[in-house]
Amino acid sequence: MTAITDRPAPGRTAPVRSTIARDTWNVFVRELRPVVRDPFSLIFSLLQPLVFLGLFGALLIGQSGEPASVTLQWFVPGILVMIALFGAGITGSNLLFEMQTGSHERTLVAPISRSSLLIGRALKEMAPIVVQATIIALVTVPFGFTIDLAGMLIGLVLLAILGVGLGSLSYALALASRNKDWMFWAVQQGVLFPVMILSGMLLPLDQAPGWLTTAAAFNPLSYIVPAERALFAGDILSPTVAWGFVAAFVLAVVGLAVGIRAIRTRR
Repeated sequence: MTAITDRPAPGRTAPVRSTIARDTWNVFVRELRPVVRDPFSLIFSLLQPLVFLGLFGALLIGQSGEPASVTLQWFVPGILVMIALFGAGITGSNLLFEMQTGSHERTLVAPISRSSLLIGRALKEMAPIVVQATIIALVTVPFGFTIDLAGMLIGLVLLAILGVGLGSLSYALALASRNKDWMFWAVQQGVLFPVMILSGMLLPLDQAPGWLTTAAAFNPLSYIVPAERALFAGDILSPTVAWGFVAAFVLAVVGLAVGIRAIRTRR
């Protein structure tokens, strides 16, 4: 008697079982390839934060009366959070374009989990944010900005977590406005700028009216910006850093939950 074993037919390979981890990795690599092939777009996106550094930063230095190094130590971490805010906030436009051209519909019928489609896209946002933030931080060093290496590395991790949450919410917004692309840009612009102002990344909120500080207390970025400032200053064990990570993790969890639900119900 011979034992019967399952073997693939000649010339064929055995099918590989799909897992969410493998699917997420495949989506992550697929989404990252255009960035690697066209790094100029990554560099070009640095134009806005460089303009803020060169113009708004110079104005802030002149008004504060403090040495440039002191002002930059306060201002630059806020610009790094701005990179994550605007970079991850517009990523849904890529998904919106794919839905309009029909390429997203083809990915929905691929033998991969729908959750991995969003998680892989969201994780992809970590790479350009970390690269851009590193470049901006290094560019400002000759002008007096000092970096604590350990704090900088932890700060980049914090920005990456923030990018995952914001990217997921941006993808969910794109799915919700797939038939009205103008709605994506209206909501995106209507949310990003108030969130930026209420975070204190450009101007301190110490002298702001009570209603403004109350609104800022519900803004996750108002905890992440001070955490970045503390980290780049080397104050790693500060409670401010802990609250920044709590805010970033909550935003990431909420963003992934909303995004995964949106893509699972996509028809």
